[in-house]
Amino acid sequence: MNKIYLGSTNKAKLTAVGKAIPNYEVIGISVESKVRAQPLDDDETIKGALNRAQQLPKDGLRIGLEAGVNLHHGMLFMVNWGVLIDVEDNVYYAGGTRIPLTEEIKQNIFEEGKELSTAMEKISSIENIKEKEGAIGYFTNNQVIRSDIFVHIVKLLYGQYLFKKGGKQ
Repeated sequence: MNKIYLGSTNKAKLTAVGKAIPNYEVIGISVESKVRAQPLDDDETIKGALNRAQQLPKDGLRIGLEAGVNLHHGMLFMVNWGVLIDVEDNVYYAGGTRIPLTEEIKQNIFEEGKELSTAMEKISSIENIKEKEGAIGYFTNNQVIRSDIFVHIVKLLYGQYLFKKGGKQ
């Protein structure tokens, strides 16, 4: 069986990779993003995903998934990015869903220095929300949950990989 290494042991991310690419063995490894605990823009979020993927073993596909926030025209958006590196060191990038977050969360992140997950736990009373539905689940009444976003990103990454290989799995 082919291997995919994921630069995280987060349950939502592991579930997403397994759903998106079911014919691979998914191995989660805890690695550092080497960016702030709460990435504050797209560049930092992409860099965190890339850093995660780069630290993984090279005998399989390597995926880094990173969640962050991005300020745009005064509104704070939740953002998600992924990077896939294949065994030949080709790098693929994909971004995901964006929705605006509340002013309270914006204040918690920028004025109090909290991570999105901590701010979400405070307003939602849901412990360990980042391993469950995430902010997206909370703000969409669970119409979309955190693993759904990462499934989409992983499919975008894997699809680019397959395209480069000529459509062959």
